[in-house]
Amino acid sequence: MSSPDFSLERTAFSKGATLVAGVDEVGRGPLAGPVTAAAVILNPQNIPAGLNDSKKLSAKKRTEMATEIRSVAQVSVAHASVAEIDEHNILRASHIAMERAVAALDPAPDYLLIDGNLIPKGLTITSEAVVKGDARSVSISAASIVAKTVRDEIMMDLAQQFPGYGWETNAGYPSKSHKEALRNLGVTPHHRRSFKPVHNILYQE
Repeated sequence: MSSPDFSLERTAFSKGATLVAGVDEVGRGPLAGPVTAAAVILNPQNIPAGLNDSKKLSAKKRTEMATEIRSVAQVSVAHASVAEIDEHNILRASHIAMERAVAALDPAPDYLLIDGNLIPKGLTITSEAVVKGDARSVSISAASIVAKTVRDEIMMDLAQQFPGYGWETNAGYPSKSHKEALRNLGVTPHHRRSFKPVHNILYQE
């Protein structure tokens, strides 16, 4: 598949938009840690080269790109906590994180390109859901890179406080070693109790 480009943003400008933000989240699948969203308004005259879906970039490249994105774009990052994930559900929590990231952008965008097939219900700005958006829109791919680097840093910090779960390498995702550690070491305050592998350990017969 070809790399993301600026065509969706240009289409938004042709409809009268002046500031277009790409929005993406990371961390829906992990058993532990927050869900993190980023919103990014790129400068059409200064788009970093090499933007792509964060999953297609090495950790080193993501970190370099995130620094570059922050230096040339408007960037906002927000989270929904483990408690919010357990209270609502992971989809709603990821949308809450997106809504917070958009709300913190200054200046505020007037058009949003949102990764996925749903538009968070709390958004009042004109929005377009873009399936596989991080592979199609440079604004969304920039948001995915920023969100991923921030969340990975959070999980590395938590790994220092709660060693043994491998969060510094699995970022809280349900790897074999992480699930094994859950069984052997138990559930931490940072585990999502509403997620089945965690729930089953807490409430096993």
